[in-house]
Amino acid sequence: MEKPAASTEPQGPRPVLGRESVQVPDDQDFRSFRSECEAEVGWNLTYSKAGVSVWVQAVEMDRTLHKIKCRMECRDVPAETLYDVLHDIEYRKKWDSNVIETFDIARLTVNADVGYYSWRCPKPLKNRDVITLRSWLPMGADYIIMNYSVKHPKYPPRKDLVRAVSIQTGYLIQSTGPKSCVITYLAQVDPKGSLPKWVVNKSSQFLAPKAMKKMYKACVKYPEWKQKHQPHFKPWLHPEQSPLPSLALSELSVQHADSLENIDESAVAESREERVGGAGEASDDDTSLT
Repeated sequence: MEKPAASTEPQGPRPVLGRESVQVPDDQDFRSFRSECEAEVGWNLTYSKAGVSVWVQAVEMDRTLHKIKCRMECRDVPAETLYDVLHDIEYRKKWDSNVIETFDIARLTVNADVGYYSWRCPKPLKNRDVITLRSWLPMGADYIIMNYSVKHPKYPPRKDLVRAVSIQTGYLIQSTGPKSCVITYLAQVDPKGSLPKWVVNKSSQFLAPKAMKKMYKACVKYPEWKQKHQPHFKPWLHPEQSPLPSLALSELSVQHADSLENIDESAVAESREERVGGAGEASDDDTSLT
């Protein structure tokens, strides 16, 4: 198997916020992301229940930007299974009830690609989409997947969606045994708009914990599902299987938030159907995962 390796090419500025050129993250970037996932200073705990914890952090330079960190203990789910679930784009369409459309665009290296993702926001907010450079790296028994926003000439912002910006988003999966792991999700996203306070509160108190629990249920059912759907096709482990066309880094540019339109939704009230039951969410019977 071809072992994924971080790029050894000269890198751009280390701080993600100051990134000026598109680069595939190197080993130091992965270590830095891991350290931030494990950091405790400056984070405010907003939710802790049934093995799921959520923290938030306001970014001082821009109070409209917030970081969110979620951590979940996964019993009966090996780290490698969770890693597969996060990579498997066909399976995500089954379990991620927020997804509108998602697809891979091109391959950059053996452990980096470019992809598209659009998602439903709580009503009546406008839905968002994003183009990201995603990279991944196994680190012993642990795994990291992370991304940041880029511009692709063939996928400009759409009129029916708000183009958001992932400043840095990713997952740290840490093995805690042969059949258990802990996952940490860390996101710093500019939603391109002034969001009402209820959205921020709902994200940390309800939406993030629910998404983590849904992911856990998807992981439990994944081995059975995968046996029926190309069980040996895992290009994230076997790069030679990838059907994606290659793309040069020079074709991409960094997606700066200030180059996109801001949408002021700060005065938008939560819809009644969102208040009473989280409309737009799939039911938890998981019948789609078969």
